[in-house]
Amino acid sequence: MAMENRQDGRVEPATAPATDAEILAQLDRIRRSAEFDAPERDRKFLTYVIEETLAGRGDRIKAYSIATEVFGRDSSFDPQTDPAVRIEAGRIRRALERYYLVAGRTDPIIISIPKGAYVPTFERRLDAWLPSRRSADESVGQDPSALSSRRGTWLAAAIVCIGGGLTAGAFLLQKEDDAVIGMRPAIPRLVVMPFDDLSGTSQSAMMTRGLTDEVVGNLAKFKEITVATRDEAGASPQAGPAFALVGGIRFDGERLRLVARLVHRSDGSVVWANTYDERMEAGKAIDLQARTAAAVAGAVAQPYGAIFQASATAFKQSVPDGWQAYACTLSYYDHRGDVSAQSLATVQGCLQQATRQVPTYATAWALLSMTYIDAFQVRFDGSSSATLERATEAAVRAVDLDPQDVRALEARMLTLFFRGDVDAALAVGGRALAINPNDAELAGEYGFRLALSGQWDSGCKLLSETVARNSGPAGYFEAALSACSYFGGDYVAAERWARMADLRTHPFSRITLLATLGKLGKGAEAQEERKWIETNLPGLLEVVPQEAALRLRRPQDRQQLLDGLRKAGVPIPESEFEQARTDSSIH
Repeated sequence: MAMENRQDGRVEPATAPATDAEILAQLDRIRRSAEFDAPERDRKFLTYVIEETLAGRGDRIKAYSIATEVFGRDSSFDPQTDPAVRIEAGRIRRALERYYLVAGRTDPIIISIPKGAYVPTFERRLDAWLPSRRSADESVGQDPSALSSRRGTWLAAAIVCIGGGLTAGAFLLQKEDDAVIGMRPAIPRLVVMPFDDLSGTSQSAMMTRGLTDEVVGNLAKFKEITVATRDEAGASPQAGPAFALVGGIRFDGERLRLVARLVHRSDGSVVWANTYDERMEAGKAIDLQARTAAAVAGAVAQPYGAIFQASATAFKQSVPDGWQAYACTLSYYDHRGDVSAQSLATVQGCLQQATRQVPTYATAWALLSMTYIDAFQVRFDGSSSATLERATEAAVRAVDLDPQDVRALEARMLTLFFRGDVDAALAVGGRALAINPNDAELAGEYGFRLALSGQWDSGCKLLSETVARNSGPAGYFEAALSACSYFGGDYVAAERWARMADLRTHPFSRITLLATLGKLGKGAEAQEERKWIETNLPGLLEVVPQEAALRLRRPQDRQQLLDGLRKAGVPIPESEFEQARTDSSIH
């Protein structure tokens, strides 16, 4: 039997390819598991690409064939302008990753869909992902533990954080020194271990060091965590890290593979793991390092990323003393998927308390500003100017505290946008994106502001990319893609995105859906939508022109929206419609 040499000197039998029967059995195992968190359309997607591959038709698997044969789209589907297949593929990848970390951690066959393609790969599981570490201090364990569901309720953390008084017992994060706890928030600490060079050549050693440095640099852009190297952590034992990022890099000809894991530092339990495969190209080593490091940093540290999810899971049990302010910031991100008056009030109260407890916490001020923006947008307080002023004050305070905090800049961008200073808003958003292009939440909000300002192509492209790589609730940005489709004239896609988003109380999304139904000539459905709005968002239809002017910079876009609403039966005053028409012709 053929043997494979290992870097640690041992040898193992080379694995035989998985058989068709084994692959189909594994597919059935995945589909039946509750831990495979994917809707039925994605289960059909996965089944289709596997069966086509096994049938020898892998070369036929393209975005177009998936859209037409799995999703039932017609022949007009254009994968260049419609990202639906790419987005669903991203969801399947995340669902498979979670499945193999939880229910499938001992399954014999690993099924994956490489990024940038739709043809699945099949691998027989090896005993371990990485060689054992070389000292007890570096030990990280082998058994993976479950990531929390990204749609799990984090508002429990917000409620608990208001009460306070809980002990640190169950959580593993290191509390800041008592002398400075009032001025510095306790936030997760991540140590990046030097990646292992599993090939042992001079080129691989150089690439491994370079990639480690790139990852550290990208992670440091996220202000919601503290990043350290192993040496720095050792120099300050009172502030030992809660998490460690470990990895190994192997070169095989022109192929580079990075296997990375995020672990709890205390017990070595794995909370996240992923494999990154790249092809080496002459003269592009730096680009490869930057691209891979950006992907790792985003997956680990962005909102809804691995650290956030692991922290939220722990805080469901208890919030340690000193961690209430951080728990409030986590609760905000759950509110993003549930914009109700009750959830908004709870999160806002929690963040108000957090800024009183830790007045120098820039991120808490930024998220507090965003709760006021949310209240302003969804009309829970009548969209008052006083609410927008409170949002502005909190955003300015956040930026003053940390001009490099992209969450603070995001809040400032939003307040400027809704105050009508669009150019200044986009300038702030562009600066924030330049600081941290790996932050999907920021990229999505900035992309939406670009689109609403009339830069639909560039803004919607950024939105599409955001939905594809955002691991949290996607409804808000799916609703934004509905607007992209509407103002691009694709009303069928606009309705599909709106139905997928299911944002029940977001006024602009409901207005856009109603206008879409008008454009499609769906009278009965438009009438049903109008009744829903009149019941649940009373008075909204009477101020539609003002709502349109608040968000849409170009007169022709406002005219297009009002035209759809007219066709849906909304009585738009003739003066408002003519004003939009006149402004559009002038511009």
